[in-house]
Amino acid sequence: MKGRNLLMIPGPVEFSPSVTEALSRPTDSHVSPSFINTFGEALEKMRSVWMAPDGYPFILAGSGTLAMDSAGSNLVEQGDRVLVISSGYFGDRYAELLKRYGARVTVISAPPGSVPDMSAVEDELKGGGYSLMTFTHVDTSTAVRVNPVPVGELGEKYGVITVLDGVCSVAAEEIRQQECGIDVVLTASQKAVGVPPGLALLVVSERAMEKWRNRKSPVGNYYADWSNWLPVMTAYLERKPSYFGTPAVNLVEALNVSLTEILAEGMDARFYRHRRIGRGIRAALKSMGLSQIPENDSVSANTLSAPYYPEGVEGPSFLKKVAALGVTLAGGLHPANRQKYFRIGHMGVAAGNDLVSTIAAIGTALNSCGYKTDTGAAVNALIAEL
Repeated sequence: MKGRNLLMIPGPVEFSPSVTEALSRPTDSHVSPSFINTFGEALEKMRSVWMAPDGYPFILAGSGTLAMDSAGSNLVEQGDRVLVISSGYFGDRYAELLKRYGARVTVISAPPGSVPDMSAVEDELKGGGYSLMTFTHVDTSTAVRVNPVPVGELGEKYGVITVLDGVCSVAAEEIRQQECGIDVVLTASQKAVGVPPGLALLVVSERAMEKWRNRKSPVGNYYADWSNWLPVMTAYLERKPSYFGTPAVNLVEALNVSLTEILAEGMDARFYRHRRIGRGIRAALKSMGLSQIPENDSVSANTLSAPYYPEGVEGPSFLKKVAALGVTLAGGLHPANRQKYFRIGHMGVAAGNDLVSTIAAIGTALNSCGYKTDTGAAVNALIAEL
């Protein structure tokens, strides 16, 4: 037994025992040969997980917001036109972030639960003048998943740098960065990558690096400036010491362990496993009679689910009852309807027993709140998909 609640929120998630063990090791010097080798290995493995063999990987001490800030600050200059494809809270947030660096931002959004129309995106790009386009692969506020392939195609067709916010998707949802022509794929350590919070992770294409090299003005964020970090990453890849800011030593050690486990599973197998988990959770929720924010399965994330509370069920009371049964879930996040739904994270090392325990706790709590449902049937619907 863990001696604590099962953590089934959209991050932080549960971590493998090997990752936990790596975190508990005595902290090494950040310039020791052993750590430099570990850091270099982690950078190389990121290229494999991101499926971007020619990409430039970055590991920074910070949150997923720092990863967003790093891409934005380095690739945007005053007056640049930027197109933001928003499918929820984090798309809207990226628009506000980019404005801080002087971008003239246009947002194409959709109601919560749906995906912005790609024809509308192309119509906007046809007008010309855009230098950057961002989108959230899986928006954690809505559990909506945007297909990266058409976005990458549009970016290449119109010569626009593309940035994929993969905080809730990298290492779980299918992303083939180089094949899709996505220029920047960013994430954070605490979700499907399977490491506690504290690392901002990016892989950047040569095309995006060239845009950065040709800037006419200094990067407006000193800490995030790739001028400071690229020499460090290059040195670590060559197994040489370098320094700008002290790295999060134990987190990088844990990252290297987790990336090794991810690649041992195999990326295709990992994508398939998460698709099965997503289908299983959706089947179980449907069996309970719960509707969800995503309008259909084709736009539903496989890393988290966002079901509405049934009529008559109070969110705080329900979540408290689930927690009392040993499972921690998350409340809603999107400003338009945050009190009307809850969120279940199911990514990374989430396995059959964790998922069964989660569905059983949800069903039991719903019954306790006066909403009658067949918990056994829901669990069977989950298992049938798994």
